[in-house]
Amino acid sequence: MKHLVAKIHSADNVLVALADLPIGTPVTAGGFTVTTTAAIPAKHKLAMHPLAPGDAVTMYGVLVGRMRLAVPAGGLLTTANIQHATDSYEEGQARAPWAAPDVTHWQGRTFQGFHRADGRVGTANHWLVVPLVFCENRNIQVLQAALVDDLGYGRRKSYRPQTQALIELMQAGKSVEEILQADLEGTLNGAPKPRLFPNVDGVHFLTHEGGCGGIRQDAQTLCGLLAGYITHPNVAGATVLSLGCQNAQVAMLQAEIAKRDPNFSKPLFVLEQQQLGTEETLVSQALRQTFVGLMQANGQRRQPAPLSKLTLGLECGGSDGFSGISANPALGYASDVLVALGASVILAEFPELCGVEQEIVNRSVTPETAHRFTSLMKAYGDSAVAVGSGFDMNPSPGNIRDGLITDAMKSAGAARKGGSSPVVAVLDYPELVTQPGLNLLCTPGNDVESTTAEVGSGANIVVFTTGLGTPTGNPVAPVVKVSSNTQLALRMPDIIDLNTGTVIDGEETIEQAGERILDYLVRVASGETEVSAVRHGQEDFIPWKRGVSL
Repeated sequence: MKHLVAKIHSADNVLVALADLPIGTPVTAGGFTVTTTAAIPAKHKLAMHPLAPGDAVTMYGVLVGRMRLAVPAGGLLTTANIQHATDSYEEGQARAPWAAPDVTHWQGRTFQGFHRADGRVGTANHWLVVPLVFCENRNIQVLQAALVDDLGYGRRKSYRPQTQALIELMQAGKSVEEILQADLEGTLNGAPKPRLFPNVDGVHFLTHEGGCGGIRQDAQTLCGLLAGYITHPNVAGATVLSLGCQNAQVAMLQAEIAKRDPNFSKPLFVLEQQQLGTEETLVSQALRQTFVGLMQANGQRRQPAPLSKLTLGLECGGSDGFSGISANPALGYASDVLVALGASVILAEFPELCGVEQEIVNRSVTPETAHRFTSLMKAYGDSAVAVGSGFDMNPSPGNIRDGLITDAMKSAGAARKGGSSPVVAVLDYPELVTQPGLNLLCTPGNDVESTTAEVGSGANIVVFTTGLGTPTGNPVAPVVKVSSNTQLALRMPDIIDLNTGTVIDGEETIEQAGERILDYLVRVASGETEVSAVRHGQEDFIPWKRGVSL
């Protein structure tokens, strides 16, 4: 049965509206009843008691803001009457106990993956074509034009026939109004050519704007990220184009590869334009070597692997006021199950851990782990303040419109993606995940920068929760899109893979939704189910330059 409001934690003094509530609506949660004194839109918050200026606002059991203005019981919280606030945090607290979920149902479950020489297992089998510097982006695009369509990796939907239809309408003398009202839906182009290499899932081209200029640390970080992709378990091999004179030298990339895989043995072809000479020489040689690499990659086959070989990236974007009570806790439950099975999980987006730092400290397995987290968190926050910003500026207009009106409110819900398991390691971008369990990775809250980083650190599958909808994907790891509300799943079915609005609708528990997410992940990891982002060719790749990015 669907309820009108939800009280998330016993210590909370606000309720979440699960539906639009007209003024004068009596609502009950946890045995407490209050009548709305304002119209409360779905996803927004109403006061359980009268709140005076300076009063604390508590959600998820933590401080998420303080009142600017008084609000009566049943009143609406808005950006006008509440401001961002968080509790202080400190190290040295007692470690919180963890009750692992029952994983009997999942014991012995496997997925079909690509086993690599370093012991990791891929959920896909890709070839990369990578520029070491932005100067090579055009050559990368030339290679892309030469390879993708003829090898059968072209996009499955082309709008070019619609353009041709519009041209024909104009040439036939149709008016502007007639052209705007023309039915073009039936003109979409269909399936691509069959794949020449059926066991290779894709050839991907990681263009970027780095590799030279900036500071030398930028080049080092970029090489670390690219090395993370080249050594990634979802990658069979790579072709690298270098100009020759840039900051991001080939030797730097090779050293970063060796840090991640000392016995690296994948096919790796490196071509330097200033040594080879003409574009034709460079591109022709790159084409030959890439083609041979694809022939080698095509010889690999999926084989059974335990679920402990999954490394799950946790991401959210376009969040709404339901994200923290449906999609994120459901994903958190799936995360806890994977941790209990010996898998690795990555929780990133440090600006969206603002306000739950003490919880993270208390979950850290060692004092050193806790200290690294607090050090990175404080440094990140200080760098934002130094340029006149701050974590409080993280919520986007869309977040605010749909109920996330302070960063701490957004963060407390976002952190629930990480479940409740112990924090085994804290990584600084772009370090590699090496331990099973919950790993924290220092990244921005920016969706694509964070997803790019998680995959570079080893995530072989990503779950991305959203309340507003976003098409974000990744070149090498499948990105599963989970909606927090049923309306989104119905409105944007082409990009949403799973709906957890069922929790809001009273049709499913968080645990049931989490089990459903995990079952879906196993099918995706086995290559049985293609996610929407892959189907659309959504291959977002944005390296973080370590500047301030919220």
